[in-house]
Amino acid sequence: MSALRKGIWAVMAISALLLSPTVYAGNDVMGEIEFEGKTKVERTSGVWIDGGYVGYLKELKGSKKVLLLPGEHVIRVRQDGYQDFEQRVEVQPGKKYLVRVQMQKALTQPMPAVTATVKIEVNPNRAAVFVDGQFVGHVGEFEGAGRGMLVAPGAHKIRVALPGYQTFETEINALANQKVEVKTDLVKSNAGVEDPMLNPAGSDHAAPPPPPDRATPPPPPDRATPPPPPDKAEPPQG
Repeated sequence: MSALRKGIWAVMAISALLLSPTVYAGNDVMGEIEFEGKTKVERTSGVWIDGGYVGYLKELKGSKKVLLLPGEHVIRVRQDGYQDFEQRVEVQPGKKYLVRVQMQKALTQPMPAVTATVKIEVNPNRAAVFVDGQFVGHVGEFEGAGRGMLVAPGAHKIRVALPGYQTFETEINALANQKVEVKTDLVKSNAGVEDPMLNPAGSDHAAPPPPPDRATPPPPPDRATPPPPPDKAEPPQG
């Protein structure tokens, strides 16, 4: 059961990541970022890279592994009730970086004595959930038996967003001790990352450059055509 905590102080911890570069085969252009979290808090935290949401930490492996172009990238990990975890990583081609994430508790205001419960069932359930403009987790944390999100009674804006899908947004007016259910299927979109909550900086990930074409040797120069032989001079007539 995850609780929405309001009034988080504007404090962001810049924590040290342990980056262990190792050469790996199979990609000579991109570098790979691998994430590690010891507790459920880290494993369910949302990950932003260069200002864009890429998913929650536990899922970023296999077919969803993070591949980045060479250069400096900013990694930020977020969790409701915790300080942001941030690090800049200088990625080199063909190398793998292990990022060990440790979340630290943030100073928050206590929840009210009376609350309401919000259950969210949205497909895909890896989508990010925002309540009143604040990231609170991904859908999978708030669906199913015994799961939900505690909120203070009153009006709240709920936003569910995922790159490649149209954002879903709704408003609820939760009563004390009430259970509110939000159900929908996100609609696929080809517009890319448009939601400002997913990409506040407006910087989509750059696509990796195509491999350079092999140099084509220049065509051989045309053989010079020898000039015609000069006409033989005719002897003057006597």
